[in-house]
Amino acid sequence: MQSHTLDIHTPTLILQILTLLSSLITLSYSHYNPPTSTSNTEWDTARATYYATADPRDTVGGACGYGDLDAAGYGKATAGLSGALFDKGQSCGACFEVRCVEDLRNCIPGTSIIVTATNYCAPNLGFTADEGGKCNLPNKHFVLPIEAFEKIALWKAGNMAVQFRRIKCRKEGGIRFAIDGSGAFISVLISNVAGAGDIIGVKIKGSLTGWLPMSRSWGQNWIINAELKKQPLSFEVTTSDRATLISYNVAPKTWDFGQSFEGKQFD
Repeated sequence: MQSHTLDIHTPTLILQILTLLSSLITLSYSHYNPPTSTSNTEWDTARATYYATADPRDTVGGACGYGDLDAAGYGKATAGLSGALFDKGQSCGACFEVRCVEDLRNCIPGTSIIVTATNYCAPNLGFTADEGGKCNLPNKHFVLPIEAFEKIALWKAGNMAVQFRRIKCRKEGGIRFAIDGSGAFISVLISNVAGAGDIIGVKIKGSLTGWLPMSRSWGQNWIINAELKKQPLSFEVTTSDRATLISYNVAPKTWDFGQSFEGKQFD
C-alpha cells in the first residue's frame, strides 16, 4: 500500500490555514463594540453669558441636584445649559471645553475653560430666541460663573460667541453616592463621575438581592422602591458612552439615609 505524506509546505494549504485563522479571529471580535469616546469631539458654536455670585446660597441647588457645588467638588468650573444642550437633564455631569471666539477686543487669546454641566438655563418665553430669549430653543447657550467667564474673556464681553466641545471628565476620588429616602423608598444622588460624566443607567444590589434597575427622578437623582436596609449596597453605573462600572459593597450593611459613600471611578 502506498503511503501519502501531507506536505505542509504546499503554498495552497498554507493559504487555506491562514484564511481559516483570519476568519476565526474576525468571528471572535465581531460582537465587541467598544465605547464611543467623548473626548476631543468637533468644536461647535454657541453663546455664553455669566452670573455673579452675590450670595453664597446661589451656589446651592441647581437642576441636576448636586446641591452645594463647592462641597460637591465642582467649585466654579460649572455651567448652566440651555435646553438644546441640557437634554432634559441627561447632560448633567457632562464636561465641556469652552473658548471665546470672534470678539478680538474682549476675548483672552489662547485660553479655554473646562466646565461640568450642573444646572439648566430656562427659556424666557416672553422673548423670541433672537431677541432676548438667549436660552430659548434652538439656541445653544452656556451660563457661567463670572470666575469661569473671566478666564476666557473680559466681563464686558457680555453675551459672547464661543466654541465648545464635549471632552472626557477628569475627577479626583471615586464616584459619590448620597443616599436619601425613607423606608423602602431610596433616592441616590450620583456625582463626581469621570469619563463621559453623564449617566444613562444605574442598578443597585443588596447582599440579599440581584441587580435592581433604578429610575431617574430628576437630574442625577435615581430612585427605587426596595427593601435594602441592613444589607451592604453595590452600584452599577453606565454612562452615555456605554461604559459600565461596578462598585461592590460601597455602603456597609449599617448604612442609613443621609449618608454618602465613595465608589470606584472611571478611567
